[in-house]
Amino acid sequence: MNSAEEPLFRALLVPHRSLGRRGFVALMGALVAFWALYGGIFLAMGAWPIFGFFGLDVLAVWLAFRWNYRAARAREEVSVSRTALDILKVAPSGRSEEHHFNPFWARFEVARHDEIGITRMAVSDKARYVPVGAFLNPDDRETFATAFGRALKTAKAG
Repeated sequence: MNSAEEPLFRALLVPHRSLGRRGFVALMGALVAFWALYGGIFLAMGAWPIFGFFGLDVLAVWLAFRWNYRAARAREEVSVSRTALDILKVAPSGRSEEHHFNPFWARFEVARHDEIGITRMAVSDKARYVPVGAFLNPDDRETFATAFGRALKTAKAG
């Protein structure tokens, strides 16, 4: 690999999840204990339908977290060198898309809102428009936009 092909910038973008595996197990354990305790009380009182409905609530929470963690498998890999700008987008299903740009023709577009900050980022050229980092939180968008913009400017400077 010659010096023009060496990456000036590399980033792996992944969605943030604040509740890890241990936290999820603790939460579900507390919900199941709550369901068993209060569901058992209602069951003893003869209100058996409430026991089942409490179970549906626990199932709904478990399914919501499962879908959330599945969505967290998405990722984007961004690399900038003097000769190439590459973006690999991997969906939660595992399906991937590769986008290759010439850094001299690529534009980094950033949409900002006065109160929120960056609302949208994309890399484009005359034929394509590829959104980047849509799942990032506002602080991470700012950090990425600054570093990526600087790297792309460096690549264009030659």
